[in-house]
Amino acid sequence: MSTDEQTPFDRYRTRIDRPLVRLFADYGTSRTRWLVIGLVANLLAQTASLLPPVVLGTAIDALFREETSEYSLLFLPRAWIPPGEVAQFWLSVALIAGSFVATALFTWIYGVSANFFAHGVMHSVRSDSFEKMLRLDAAFFDDKQTGEVMSILSNDSQNLELFLDNALMNGVRLIVMVLGIAAILFALNWQLALVTLVAIPLIGGFTVWFMRVIEPRYEARQSAMADFNTRIENGITGVILAKVTGSEDYEVDRVRDASHGVFETTMDVLKLSYFYRPGMELLAGFSFAATFLVGGYWILFDAPGPLTGDLSVGVFVTFVFMTQRFVAPLAEVSNIVDEVQNAKVSAARVFGLADIPVRITDREDAKRLGDPEGRVTYEDVCFSYPELLTDDHGPAVPDDETETDGGFAALDGDEGDDDSVIEHVSFEAEPGETVAFVGSTGAGKSTLCRLLLRLYDVDEGRVAVDGTDIRDLELASLRQHVGYVSQDAFLFDGTIGENIRYGRFDESDEAVREAAEAAEAHEFIQRLPDGYDTRVGERGVKLSGGQRQRIAIARVVLQDPEILILDEATSDVDTDTEQRIQASLDALTADRTTFVVAHRLSTVIGADTILVLEDGEVVERGDHDTLRQQGGRYAELWGAQTGSE
Repeated sequence: MSTDEQTPFDRYRTRIDRPLVRLFADYGTSRTRWLVIGLVANLLAQTASLLPPVVLGTAIDALFREETSEYSLLFLPRAWIPPGEVAQFWLSVALIAGSFVATALFTWIYGVSANFFAHGVMHSVRSDSFEKMLRLDAAFFDDKQTGEVMSILSNDSQNLELFLDNALMNGVRLIVMVLGIAAILFALNWQLALVTLVAIPLIGGFTVWFMRVIEPRYEARQSAMADFNTRIENGITGVILAKVTGSEDYEVDRVRDASHGVFETTMDVLKLSYFYRPGMELLAGFSFAATFLVGGYWILFDAPGPLTGDLSVGVFVTFVFMTQRFVAPLAEVSNIVDEVQNAKVSAARVFGLADIPVRITDREDAKRLGDPEGRVTYEDVCFSYPELLTDDHGPAVPDDETETDGGFAALDGDEGDDDSVIEHVSFEAEPGETVAFVGSTGAGKSTLCRLLLRLYDVDEGRVAVDGTDIRDLELASLRQHVGYVSQDAFLFDGTIGENIRYGRFDESDEAVREAAEAAEAHEFIQRLPDGYDTRVGERGVKLSGGQRQRIAIARVVLQDPEILILDEATSDVDTDTEQRIQASLDALTADRTTFVVAHRLSTVIGADTILVLEDGEVVERGDHDTLRQQGGRYAELWGAQTGSE
């Protein structure tokens, strides 16, 4: 992937060093006790599971053969072994049964503990990732990273969960089994043990090669999955547009292409995985076959080749059982490697998100905006969207200035194709005044409003509230006192009442109803089947555009801010409803500092000041009558909309 094609995630992901180590350092240390309990229980469970073959081999040699040998176990003091074959038989039964009970008990303990650890870590990872997403600068979402974020919160989190839940404990189990079996086999017969373990170096080298080759393929698959998620999310969001333009086949082809990318990258992984897995099983199978061949020959004839000494039937049986136990965990190495590699890529993506800097933050000495008068000043403000996400700049914004969901979608394409969006804009709005921004699409109207909300920081000049630069104010307190109604009002999936209360969650039902009445929304809400308890659907799809806007206005009425931004707030309502809403808005704005972005100039006739913007510059300013009399750009726009000269 070229630099120009990289997403913000890619740029920061590639800088993550040892992502799994960081995962444990950042999220595992607070849950160390669960991990330790799980590891110890796993160790005891696997150790106990190795006991039956050893006891069985001893019992065969000491109890069930004509030429019996002394009953002795590697791990049991001689003083604990009772005299007599019958007592030794029952001891063998007790040890085998007890080992199964211990294995089951400690397996349950390590399973519960491991899941407490794994799911606790993933709870924190998911929560922190979502919190980081919400705190990222608004400019980040201009780069259309919704699918990437969704992939992190779903696919990558699931991969990490599988690693912590399965691969980690299975890896420990594998180590315990290999070391434990090797120790027992060497204690019983070191020569045959060498035959059994001869494949271990080959298995290790094969695994190192596989891990080195498979990692970039996993990265490509995760990237393809993120692209697919983005395409699906865009397709679902734009389903109505696809229908009304007859573009369903086009969208299907785009999703099909993205899905084929997932298919191809997945097959790249699987083809290598299915070469590795049978190879591991083959090498482990060779260990078993070699043990059976050499041990069987030793029992039937004599010590083969350079081997010396005797091999009892019981020891041979133990070797056969142990080698079979040895084969299974070695064959599982492929699954463990798969999960580890998946987790490395996913952890890098998680921390790639975590490391993206947030630049719109509170300064250390930030002041709280208590009870503002509402005086807003723009002083020689210049602003342009940065072109590339680097250590020194924010992310690029697309040419249409369209933001993702959250109430700032499809504003008005203010920045156009030029680097500079706002150029040397200065004006002042006194408390209670209304300032309107008018001009053609792409002139910079909505961008000026977004600068007041401090969704972006100015490049030059300053924006001030009551004489204080907004960069010196606490963000939360600034936005608490600035209400915003956008052209494309966003509603969460929930009830109408919940959406009106959003941001003022403790307000009473009466306050919600009064806000709805002020926004001319109460009447249509009452006609709905469940009134204020009616669910609006995802993004408010069950309501019309005008109904969504009136609910958004009601939300701001309930907020009761000192500063109000109305960005085409009545663009989706009919003329009659607009007149009624406008009357309510006039009452709402009477004692507030208000900024109005409008294409319908009839809605800004009463504004104290109208700023006419072209290419980010203020080309005219004044009230309605003054601007009409000047015969300039505003007069042209007014004439075009009203048909008058």
